[in-house]
Amino acid sequence: MTRKNTITKPYWEMNAKELAEATAEFDRPIDPRKLHPLTPEMAAAWERAKRKPGRPRVGQGVKVISLSVERGLLRDCDALAKRMGLRRSAFIDMSLRTYLRRMEGPAPRNARKRRRSERAVAKA
Repeated sequence: MTRKNTITKPYWEMNAKELAEATAEFDRPIDPRKLHPLTPEMAAAWERAKRKPGRPRVGQGVKVISLSVERGLLRDCDALAKRMGLRRSAFIDMSLRTYLRRMEGPAPRNARKRRRSERAVAKA
């Protein structure tokens, strides 16, 4: 199924006759002999197109975990995160990094960026 490059103007600017001529190939059934499996490149592009936008990758990516937290502690955590303008996950991320930095010394590689954002939040 090859498309002709004879379209000279956008579909919305065509009259009924021009539109019928430009789209006639789509009125015919597809010949199964012209179908073929996707190439690896086409398959990869299809998988990327199907994927939901998701969370942007930071560092090594994320690992979703199940964590038990005492209700009162979680309530306090959510309240403080809200006052700071952070989501729960961002607040817990920042808290863990701060604790690890205090306990173990230097922060991981991409912490410089995070420290700047933590300072910006602290100023607000």
